[in-house]
Amino acid sequence: MNYNTAILPSGLRVIHRPGSSPVVYCGIAVGAGTRHEAPGQEGLAHFCEHLSFKGTARRSALQVINAIEGVGGELNAFTTKEQTTYYCAVTRRHLRQAVDVLCDIVFCSEYPQGEIEKECEVVCDEIESYEDSPAELIYDEMENLLFSGHPLGHAILGTAERVRSYGSSDVLRFARAHYRPDNAVFFADGDLDFDRLVRHLEAALPGTAATLPTVADGLAAVLPPLQAAADPIVRHRATHQAHVMVGTRAFAAADSRRWQLYLLNNMLGGPALNSRLNLALRERRGLVYTVESSMTCYSDTGLWTVYFGCDPADVKRCLRLVEGELRRMAARQLSAPQLAKAKQQLRGQLAIAADNREQYALDFARLFLTDSREHHLDDVLRHIEAITPQQLQDTARLLFEQQPRTTLVYL
Repeated sequence: MNYNTAILPSGLRVIHRPGSSPVVYCGIAVGAGTRHEAPGQEGLAHFCEHLSFKGTARRSALQVINAIEGVGGELNAFTTKEQTTYYCAVTRRHLRQAVDVLCDIVFCSEYPQGEIEKECEVVCDEIESYEDSPAELIYDEMENLLFSGHPLGHAILGTAERVRSYGSSDVLRFARAHYRPDNAVFFADGDLDFDRLVRHLEAALPGTAATLPTVADGLAAVLPPLQAAADPIVRHRATHQAHVMVGTRAFAAADSRRWQLYLLNNMLGGPALNSRLNLALRERRGLVYTVESSMTCYSDTGLWTVYFGCDPADVKRCLRLVEGELRRMAARQLSAPQLAKAKQQLRGQLAIAADNREQYALDFARLFLTDSREHHLDDVLRHIEAITPQQLQDTARLLFEQQPRTTLVYL
């Protein structure tokens, strides 16, 4: 299905995927994430996300909430390493209201000091809660190890000490630098009149794009050389279960090899119960409850990890099993039937995932924000279908044999 796109005089890019549902998923994705934080601003992108709901020149915090949720809609936001996204779900009749509220909180929030002092404690509670969850915290620490000294290594939430140091002027400075229409995308998915949507946005954001200086941020920071410890890094956290992660840097979003890793990752530790790591560690031996692999592509780099939780006495055995599966992927080229079966499974998973309209909208917004490209499932499937056994093995050899890996263990 074709998208509708436009660029407004304000510089805001707009993308809409037509559909037949009267429920509209829409939002604003902004190019402002953890890696855009200057030294001393750690956690500020996420803090700014929280505070954008706390009042504008026209609305109080309660009015912001009621404007969407009072008509039965849902309003939410999240921050990643490279962007912050504000989004909502509303019925078609309330689209204009959703557009006005989203533009108001993203581009016109005032970040009052009184609200900062209250929300600071909310975010600090979130940080403490996160630190109490080793299965989540280990992902942050692995990125910090793989991208040590670079903004990509910073935890999205920051630290409680740093968050408590921020005032209204700090948040305003960050928002004015990054929360600009020319650095954002408005996205929508659903049955709506695109021309009317554009008119609503032009009314909410009158004027032309301002000529603003380029902001020096983490996108310009040079990635340090990849270093990996020869032995596992062990943190003693007195948890009942050991939490273990193996990781390395991988491919950027524009690197064509990411498609081979996408398929490899799904075969090794994807969501299906027949993934190789799940069969090896859980189904055949009962050593773990959870084992999964994941990949993340950033604009200039990426990472790939394996995570599992097990009894502390079984850590070494589980690591040997993981290493064995990685070596097999690198040493043995898949047969044509094996590769066809792996592709078929991934095609089915992608088709089912595309049925989740909210997540699909968030995905095409992210792609349009970073590359001004439209996301088409058929294009993804063509890339997957074109993968050869040799390409798959070459990628496995690079990541699983040649590339240094880091192992992190919480005991």
